[in-house]
Amino acid sequence: MRQTLNEGQLFLIQLLKDMGNEVERILQGCMQTLISLDRKQAEFWIAEDQKVNDFERQVDDECVRLIATQQPVAKDLRMIISAMKISTDLERMGDLAIDIAKIVRRIEGPLLKQLIDIPLMAEKALGMMRQGLEAYASEDMDLAHDLAVLDDQVDHLYKKVVRDLLIIMTEKPEVLDQGMYLAFVGRYLERFADHATNIGENVIYISTAGRQDLNK
Repeated sequence: MRQTLNEGQLFLIQLLKDMGNEVERILQGCMQTLISLDRKQAEFWIAEDQKVNDFERQVDDECVRLIATQQPVAKDLRMIISAMKISTDLERMGDLAIDIAKIVRRIEGPLLKQLIDIPLMAEKALGMMRQGLEAYASEDMDLAHDLAVLDDQVDHLYKKVVRDLLIIMTEKPEVLDQGMYLAFVGRYLERFADHATNIGENVIYISTAGRQDLNK
């Protein structure tokens, strides 16, 4: 478990949690937009991306301030460096969520099938992000390592999504374009989960000063 933290470190943890909350809000909104194919809402969520970018800058600024004023070493320095990397992962996760809203711009007509596995992927990927941030806040190695198992579950769902879409596209060539777009959505969510495993890898780095690949 993590040692007692100073005020600056606690503020950094809160910044990352707030950034994660914003990413979660955007992904949930983008997924609802996909299900409803509401292009107006898609444009709204695309514009929200700036809020995640602003959080990334705040995290970077705070990390620079802590390094300059506290001159941290060893684990404290690794914690700050990892925060900068985690904010980059969260920013990329936000971009991937926005990419889903951009897909809505391209889809014509009603959805070719009821979406079940894709929303499930989104739910699991968000759970991974939350768990990664909790692992960072508490320096919980078990939570960090468990992300590898959860990532495998998301990968399995992604393969199922692609397989099911291929069957539909083979039977109904007229929905080929939409099928490809939905496969892209699955890919975005799979990559979202990969970024969550990166958070876990940073937690391990903080504790051990070593790197471990959780996304094998």
